[in-house]
Amino acid sequence: MSMILFACVVRVRDGLPLSASTDFYHTQEFLESRRQLKTLALRLAQYPGRGSARGRYFGIHFFSSGDVACMAICAHQCPAAMAFCFLETLWWEFVASCDATRVGLASRPYAFLEFDSVIQKVKRHFNYVSSTQMKSSFEKVQEELEFQPPAALTLEDTDVANGAMNGHAQTYAEPAPSFRMEPVTALGVLSLVLNILCAALNLVRGVHLAEHSLQVAHEEIGNILAFLIPFVACIFQCYLYLFYSPARRAKVALMLLFICLGNMYLHGLRNLWQILFHVGVAFLSSHQILTRQLREKQSDCGV
Repeated sequence: MSMILFACVVRVRDGLPLSASTDFYHTQEFLESRRQLKTLALRLAQYPGRGSARGRYFGIHFFSSGDVACMAICAHQCPAAMAFCFLETLWWEFVASCDATRVGLASRPYAFLEFDSVIQKVKRHFNYVSSTQMKSSFEKVQEELEFQPPAALTLEDTDVANGAMNGHAQTYAEPAPSFRMEPVTALGVLSLVLNILCAALNLVRGVHLAEHSLQVAHEEIGNILAFLIPFVACIFQCYLYLFYSPARRAKVALMLLFICLGNMYLHGLRNLWQILFHVGVAFLSSHQILTRQLREKQSDCGV
């Protein structure tokens, strides 16, 4: 008998379904679980990264991080370690293959319907590969669950349902699992050093200009901002390289635009070689940010 019966990917902030498996049952109990899963998806932002709601016949489990969550309806006897190992694997598959910007801009349900084939593949793997072959993976996840238990939810509890409708549902403050990026490269370290150097130069020139322009005409304010805005953009580029952030491409493009426009505005205060240096460092940092990806798997779950 299959342990994992249905799986879907949803957007955390509003519960918008992004993709789902197409093979589901039609019993009354299962359809009721589907309805409960849909209700739970609308409130995922209130819960920690892992959670479970066990009913009489089925269990609903979810794993979320960032703005993406994976949810599943499993048989009542399905081990929690198996369910969360499946969800975590599915989450990493989705993040690795689907652009975060598209997720943020999606306006219609099931915008990533083509991901259904991946859901089917992962679900089939977990349903039909023997538990002994995945014992070590399940044991690792079980240790994590014992260290940080998932939120235990009771969807049948009318008080919880009424509280959610009235805006009084309990909010959890437990942190979601952290993202793991690929290792930092030598070129990446160089881009960080150069970016910090450019940020320091912008800050020193901006502060120096501000100190000597307190009683000067308002046109000097533009020059001061043209130094300080690229300073902030350089620091944010360093952050984007070191840490994962949703919609990275849009943020990288925006920071690059700020730096280029700021240096163009400073054409009278910087020579051509200085401007080319700052813009070149910005392009190098942007390239390094976009080429440093998430690891394909956060944990070894046997897929």
